[in-house]
Amino acid sequence: MEARAIQRSVRQSARKMRLVIDLIRGRAVPEAYGILRFSKKLAAKQIHKVLKSAVANAEQQAQRANTPLDVDRLRVRYAVVNEGATLKRFTPGAMGRGTPIMKRTSHVEIRVASEPEPAPKTAAPAAAASAKPKKRKSTGRKRSAKAGARPRRRSK
Repeated sequence: MEARAIQRSVRQSARKMRLVIDLIRGRAVPEAYGILRFSKKLAAKQIHKVLKSAVANAEQQAQRANTPLDVDRLRVRYAVVNEGATLKRFTPGAMGRGTPIMKRTSHVEIRVASEPEPAPKTAAPAAAASAKPKKRKSTGRKRSAKAGARPRRRSK
């Protein structure tokens, strides 16, 4: 089950918000909450709201479908910050000029999905577990970084 939440026109630049969103992408929801809670960045507060909304949306979807949902098993599958509309303002500059001010906004989108139930582990056969991997024989020459790469020429 997947749920999403979008917040549009957040009054902070996308570049600053991406620093925080990169920290939680792919993490479990309780871990993401902890990261956002103790982050010093102002963007963490807005992203926390969006994540909270996405989790609430997942709970509502599960309730409508009459399926059980464990919030602790949710993961942040997709998290992105895009640029929104830029508010263009001017402030007085030197010699009667106007200096532009760009007040940037951003759009935050977060999708959460529940992890599949872990499959029960079966006992592996004893013969397969005790087998050791074979070692490679050395050919005496160094391996290059790329397979099939030509040796470098010496400068004259």
